[in-house]
Amino acid sequence: MSSLAAARADNFYYPPEWDPSQGSLNKFHGQHALRERARKIDQGILIIRFEMPFNIWCGGCNSMIAKGVRFNAEKKQVGNYYSTKIWSFTMKSACCKHEIVIQTDPKNCEYVIISGAQRKTEVFDVEDAETLELPADEERGKLADPFYRLEHQEEDLQKKKEAEPVLVRLQRVSDARHSDDYALNKSLRAKLRSQKKRVLEEESASRKMGLSIRLLPASEEDGAAAAGVKFSSKFERNRKDKRALIKSASIFPGSSGSSSSNKKRLELESKRRKICAAAASNLLTGGFKPSSWSQDAVKKSASSNARKF
Repeated sequence: MSSLAAARADNFYYPPEWDPSQGSLNKFHGQHALRERARKIDQGILIIRFEMPFNIWCGGCNSMIAKGVRFNAEKKQVGNYYSTKIWSFTMKSACCKHEIVIQTDPKNCEYVIISGAQRKTEVFDVEDAETLELPADEERGKLADPFYRLEHQEEDLQKKKEAEPVLVRLQRVSDARHSDDYALNKSLRAKLRSQKKRVLEEESASRKMGLSIRLLPASEEDGAAAAGVKFSSKFERNRKDKRALIKSASIFPGSSGSSSSNKKRLELESKRRKICAAAASNLLTGGFKPSSWSQDAVKKSASSNARKF
């Protein structure tokens, strides 16, 4: 990197027309030191990165904005609490571009939502959460009194007796789960091995069936669905053909030659089936199917023998 580029990278480049009497470089260029963040500085507004202090519900689309989400917010002063300034932060939600306004509350050391959102309530009852309630500051001050401390101690002992069965049961469950790490690890590894073995068996079974995906084990619902599927057989196809011939025939007996043609067609079909059945039985008994060349040779020899006679 050259010296000029290094100076520009560090923002220490002074152009030749600059003079020290003209002030700083920002004043010379006519811009603020914070650049775009200070484009509304004349209105008392500064653009900052604001981090959401708690979970809120967006007022535009009713979606939750979590704690810690950052926004480009407009910061401005809206009042004072004694000598402490009250700041207002205006931002737009990323979900629906709804405007949200949050202010500081120096009196309670808290943030307050002014408009555009609603704070998510995250207060739980001590009994519902099954937690112990810590004593307040006033009670801590009263503990200096020996009589009050004695009464408070008796209440704590009573609470301990009431909560002891639950704590003992939880401790027993925890000990049972984490007592023997070797046994737990052994059972977990055995479970994983059986699962891997089952997956390999399913993959091998699917490969034998010519499938590239692993099939899940069969269930009763799959069996019932497969039993309900019916495929058309050869008998059904022949029956449909006969029904089609009957429907296409004439309803008047002895009318045109359509009935005779249908009879001839049926006879030809029966002959063809008989020929196919004979060829199939020949193949099953170990015979062979004669080729076209052998059939032609047989026909030629038969015709030559007839001519001789």
